[in-house]
Amino acid sequence: MTYSDPEYSVQEERYIIIGLSGENRADTLPPREMTLQPMAPEEIPVLEMDELWSFVFHNKNKVWVWIAMNRATREIVADACGDHSEDICRILWNRVPSDYKKAIVFSDYWNAYPSVIPHEQYYPVGKETGETAHIERWNNTLRQHLARFVRKTLSFSKCIKMHEICLQLFLHRYNIESLPSVGYDSI
Repeated sequence: MTYSDPEYSVQEERYIIIGLSGENRADTLPPREMTLQPMAPEEIPVLEMDELWSFVFHNKNKVWVWIAMNRATREIVADACGDHSEDICRILWNRVPSDYKKAIVFSDYWNAYPSVIPHEQYYPVGKETGETAHIERWNNTLRQHLARFVRKTLSFSKCIKMHEICLQLFLHRYNIESLPSVGYDSI
């Protein structure tokens, strides 16, 4: 059963996944593309990209979370965890679904983005322009919902794997539950 089936419901999925441990829950999640609203073929999407940091195990071990968000639907289309390097930015770009590879991309001036995203699609902007306001606000949402992403916290993930699993579970739920509020009642 897929999300596009009329018989599928988010409630059913919650009951299926709720009894599993975090690691097993993440294994049962469908691919991110299945949680995204289909795009019209002629539509050119706009993505906002940003990165935020958190800690794993102790406060000297920073882990950066890279996020790509569809501006129109507020869906998270791709993510990556790691350091603050071009390699992780490339992983993020490779995880962007093919329908979004033609997107216009707004991000901050971090030097990894222009070396990965095609020049004709990439627009670096400052926060004062408002072009990355949605993704910056989403970063706050993530920090509000998951204590392990708060900057000054005692809630650390003990390992990077559980950090990523927790993020994947949150992103899945966020995409599924945000769809009706944007007007997509049947996915």
